[in-house]
Amino acid sequence: MKRLIAYLFIAFLPVTSCDSWLDVVPEEDIATIDSEFETYDQAYKWLKSAYVYMQDLYERYYDVAYTGSDELVADNYLRTTLASMHPVGLDIIGGKQNVFAPYADTWLSVSQLGQRYRKDFYTQIVLCNHFITRIDNVYNLSAKDKSEWKAEVIALKAYYYFELVRRYGPVMIVPDSFDPNQNVENLKLPRSHVDTCFNYIVRLCDDVVDILPSCKTKKSERRGYFNKEAVMALKARALCYQASDLFNGNPDYVNFKNKKGEALFSTTADPKKWERAAQAAIKVIEFCQETGSATLIEGSVANTQLQSYMLDIERSAQTFGWKSDEALYMVRLNGEDAAWFRYTLPKFSDGSNHTLPGACLAPSMKMVEMFYTENGLPIDQDLKWVGSGNPYALGIETDPKYTDVVVLNETMLNLHRRREPRFYADIVADRCYWRLGTGVDNIHLIETYQGEKSGLGEKRFSANVPQNITGYYLKKGTASTATLNAHQGGLNSLGERPAAVFRLAEMYLIAAEALNECKAAPDGEVYKYLNVVRHRAGIPDVEIAWRNAKDPGRVKSKAGMRDIIRQEWNIEFAFEGYRFWNVRRWKTANVELNEQSFGWNVVGNNANDFYNNGRGPVVVYSGNKFVAPRDYFWPIRSEEVQTAGCVQNPGW
Repeated sequence: MKRLIAYLFIAFLPVTSCDSWLDVVPEEDIATIDSEFETYDQAYKWLKSAYVYMQDLYERYYDVAYTGSDELVADNYLRTTLASMHPVGLDIIGGKQNVFAPYADTWLSVSQLGQRYRKDFYTQIVLCNHFITRIDNVYNLSAKDKSEWKAEVIALKAYYYFELVRRYGPVMIVPDSFDPNQNVENLKLPRSHVDTCFNYIVRLCDDVVDILPSCKTKKSERRGYFNKEAVMALKARALCYQASDLFNGNPDYVNFKNKKGEALFSTTADPKKWERAAQAAIKVIEFCQETGSATLIEGSVANTQLQSYMLDIERSAQTFGWKSDEALYMVRLNGEDAAWFRYTLPKFSDGSNHTLPGACLAPSMKMVEMFYTENGLPIDQDLKWVGSGNPYALGIETDPKYTDVVVLNETMLNLHRRREPRFYADIVADRCYWRLGTGVDNIHLIETYQGEKSGLGEKRFSANVPQNITGYYLKKGTASTATLNAHQGGLNSLGERPAAVFRLAEMYLIAAEALNECKAAPDGEVYKYLNVVRHRAGIPDVEIAWRNAKDPGRVKSKAGMRDIIRQEWNIEFAFEGYRFWNVRRWKTANVELNEQSFGWNVVGNNANDFYNNGRGPVVVYSGNKFVAPRDYFWPIRSEEVQTAGCVQNPGW
């Protein structure tokens, strides 16, 4: 809220956008709002304006979920030399969040250097309310369009509330309408119980789910607005969060109360919340199966079976040209992903790329080791894996199955051998191949020792130039049919890349997780939904794979299956911003996000030096910091706490 919720008296705050069709926000006072809903054209401007903030949420370089977890490690060039414009997620995971000028603040809108957040969710919610209560006044708009437009904005309002709750916990629910002449003290709303917040989000979804058309039947010019599947998915996601440890019976917040003295959390967990989440996710899956509106991407054809699986995985997260069989909802970005690719892609020293500065955001060793072996097991559980004796030893790959994926008949690290297809689709490791472009020379062998084509050019660490400090490159989000230069230019040759807000794989994982949590022990139903994701990934079914594990009983216990499902989340949605939120809702962030980041000795110019003489990874960064329970929720700006009388989050 603005001071004393004064923004309730404002129809809009001015916004800008790179797209001219979004420069539509009227700047009238509240007395003239009704006149803005007299015609179709004016009402449509409001509709577009209501959705404008969605564009700011998903640009990877500025989305804190991409850079604020332990998936990627930044070098000193990005942290210090580019300090005024680096991703604010680095400040959040670095423990620099504060109450005076919170990073990525979406409660109170204040521009900050280096941040893309220019609006707050509450202003957007009020904007939605104005639209919802006035759209029926438009004289030249059909009843069908009125109903659909209103439903699209109600769904959007539910989404804004969800984003508020997962950042701040219990929030204030703004009335749909209000008397502008009432005493300002009456507008100082108390925060609502967290279950009240989630239930309100779910109710909004239920109110519109039968009104909105399916994503496949929505007109092309309206594809950026909520559809039926997206609303169903939002409900499932919200219920999954409500059932998770952070929100469901969290004893850390037993004394967390609003200004009326009312408790904001229940301290006893309710297992029925998991049942609701499972049912909601299954409904999405079944609806997509019945209508054919979405499916997991499978059936790509490449040179080998392994490369075909890799292509399926690559395409699962892609939306070029607004085309995706797996995305349930996509939104236009404010700009292209050039900033992201500038700092995640390598600059090959052979002259094949002349514009990229070079990677200074690189996958962490934790994520490298997170992916399964080719047998669908964690690397510390697979007794048959080539690296089971010592993953950090050197070996030689001879299996033709890995043609054009890893180097054959030459020395390479065991850790990079015989991993699952998602590893090779998402991460580029030393002595592995990277397909970029459609020309005859489109397969690049990645060699990362110091002085090699893909290695460090300098002989020591420096903050003056971008440096890959882990020895790995991020492949996920790139297209194997595009060159590095094409990525730098925004992949225009492949078409516009909207952001996928929901993709169907998430619903399968919610179903598996929720069913496991509400059953005494995992059964065939739990395995079924997890196995759909694993099948697309090209690995054995979970109950079959774990027969050959070091601890085979883990797949049969609730706690063991919980860990397995969480690892599946981390792998399937690696580098998509999910882990940032998942480790919070699981209440594991205080462990995960306080660990050191590891990589290789990237200044080593030979195998022994680079791989630390077989002794394992080395520490490359030690600045991660997460204080529990304080950092599980964003702080509310101190100015807002004082002027609006809002209760601050615990620890701040």
